[in-house]
This record gives sequence, structure tokens and C-alpha cells, in this order.
Amino acid sequence: MIARRAQAHTNALASRRADGPVKATPRALALIERLRAEHGSLVFVQSGGRCASSALICVPEGELPSAENDLRLGEIGGCSFFIDANQYERWGRPVFQIDVAPGVEEDRSLESLLGAHFVSRTE
Repeated sequence: MIARRAQAHTNALASRRADGPVKATPRALALIERLRAEHGSLVFVQSGGRCASSALICVPEGELPSAENDLRLGEIGGCSFFIDANQYERWGRPVFQIDVAPGVEEDRSLESLLGAHFVSRTE
């Protein structure tokens, strides 16, 4: 039931945005492809964090337990992208642009093994 509501919400949002609510740069897509080749199916989770901190985490599919309020916004590089539905509303339903930067930011995220981190910017 929750998954159907989330998908209906995602479909409604996508219909209002030509490009959809999640995009990725060519650099991000190349890194995603490399990680998928090494680790199989992946998911992205945009956390809201605490104290003005947020993180984009990339993990093997099934590694993180799903939460009741998870909203699947779409896919990047064949990987689902999730955010807490309430957080998405609080942030004003932004479009996320995913990129890559050097250095390790979140050691739970797979790209940290390669000395990089995914960056999410909003439009």
C-alpha cells in the first residue's frame, strides 16, 4: 500500500517536471556504472541528517531496511533513489542533481572505497 502511494506520488511529481525529480551528471553515471559492475544492484538514499547535515548514501540494494515513509523519487543509472517523504516536502519538492566529488564524505557509502563521494544539489 505504501509503495503504491509513493509510486503514485512519484508519478504525479514526474508529470509536472519534464526531466523528473532526479538527474545525474555524466561523471556520476560513470561511477554508478562502475559500482554496479562491482557490487550488483544499488540504491541511493538521501538522508535529511541532523544539525543542517545531509548525506547521499549509495549502498547495495537490500542493505538498508526500508522505512515506512520512504519515497522513491526515481532512478539514476538504473538505481532507485529514495528520500523520506516528509523531508522531501519540507525541502519544497526539489529536483536533485547528483554529481561526484573527490574525497570521502560518508564511509557507509560504496563510492568511499574509491576515494570519492556523491554530491546532491537541488534545483
